Amino acid sequence: MFLTLSTTGSPERPATDLGFLLHKHPGKAQAFSTSYGRAHVFYPEASDERCTAALLLEVDPLALVRRGKGRGGAPDAALGQYVNDRPYAASSLLAVALSAVFSSALRGVCKALPERAAQPLPLRAEVPALPARGGPDLVRALFEPLGWTVRAEPVALDERFPEWGDSRYVRLVLDAPDGTLTLSEALRHLYVLLPVLDDAKHYWVSADEVDKLLRAGEGWLAEHPEQKLITSRYLSRRWSLTREAMERLELVRLADADDRDVTEVDNAVNEDVDTEEQPVPLAVRRREAILAALEDAGAARVLDLGCGQGQLVQALLKDVRFTKVVGVDVSMRALTVAARRLKLERMGERQAERVELFQGSLAYTDKRLKGYDAAVLSEVVEHVDVERLPALEYAVFGAARPRTVLVTTPNVEYNVRWESLPAGHVRHGDHRFEWTRAEFRRWARSVAGQHGYDVAFEPVGPDDPEVGPPTQMAVFTRGEQPMGHGGDRAKEVAA
Repeated sequence: MFLTLSTTGSPERPATDLGFLLHKHPGKAQAFSTSYGRAHVFYPEASDERCTAALLLEVDPLALVRRGKGRGGAPDAALGQYVNDRPYAASSLLAVALSAVFSSALRGVCKALPERAAQPLPLRAEVPALPARGGPDLVRALFEPLGWTVRAEPVALDERFPEWGDSRYVRLVLDAPDGTLTLSEALRHLYVLLPVLDDAKHYWVSADEVDKLLRAGEGWLAEHPEQKLITSRYLSRRWSLTREAMERLELVRLADADDRDVTEVDNAVNEDVDTEEQPVPLAVRRREAILAALEDAGAARVLDLGCGQGQLVQALLKDVRFTKVVGVDVSMRALTVAARRLKLERMGERQAERVELFQGSLAYTDKRLKGYDAAVLSEVVEHVDVERLPALEYAVFGAARPRTVLVTTPNVEYNVRWESLPAGHVRHGDHRFEWTRAEFRRWARSVAGQHGYDVAFEPVGPDDPEVGPPTQMAVFTRGEQPMGHGGDRAKEVAA
């Protein structure tokens, strides 16, 4: 069972950085014990121009039988559980080894080169023997929507007898040009889709497999056109688990919209409509508040961090005072939708020079975010796990350090005013939390104090005398005194 991952580079950005990203030294051959055999990692080639890491899994068929699920032949065949394709063809065994051996790379973690881990790489993945129940067409249907160029060559049953036709195996070559996928994304695609194509698992599928699938499928599975097939096969067609996974994926899909009112954004207020009869949507008011704050700050070069489908980027481009607008999002699908919304392909040259969209994660520092007047985090922080907030804070306030940072987030106290929102529910299924006004201000003042910013607070939307506004906004302005002393200067603007 064999898999190779290759990348190219240059003396300035050597391909051997792959060793850092995989946490496996190119100069060493390493071996790891697994429940079903032994995994080996080595590098057939390692130079500044090209580097290839290989994962070889030696499977013990007897160990598979002893541990209870080593099927490979017909279930009623006497030797089927002993004589099968498991030692040779990629399957869930290889996916599990991939997760165990490259666990940090799978999560996108690299302490040595964190910026490199967050950046797309030119990648090639090769699997010489892959069971593909569904044939080459299904292989392409699974990988091509994710940004891969796919070559799936059927393997003949016997080359001496071509009339016998092709086997169910393919030789798979996947190419992702530079700027398409990060290493973490590539590994997560393989981790999920190899067992899906094999359509079998070597272990009992329990409820925790749903969590594994959603973790590995973060950022791509919710919008994949073959989502149902992937989910069903990955969970060994266990209907109860498949239904749970599909329901949770639907919540993730809905999370592409920032808030419950996002459906109103695409139906922006018609200028001819009487606004007394048709109240201005909250999303529109939020954008107006952001634009006003950016104007007050005198910002010309603006980052929209977590830009989603590009509504704010579109609004910024309509104002010539903003000379450079950059949208950043972790979701390639969202960026694709944003590009269509902005009509980038048909945009004039001068206008196109003002805008840029690129993929990036706010969990990592990124040199591309430096040098801007302002950054906007509009309805973003509540989608981040609390334990990951410090990483976002450092990436934005500590590393990128724009002169002004705007942060908007829902005010959970206002939720009682939403007639359609059940009591005790957050506004969106993907929200990890929603802060009260006091909680938001404590967080903002703490961040300001740590990173040398002043902070002021402004309401967005109708300011209810009892529960406050539906959206709260913090305006961070970088101070002149050293970091760590800004907390004493944090100020509050009266509503």
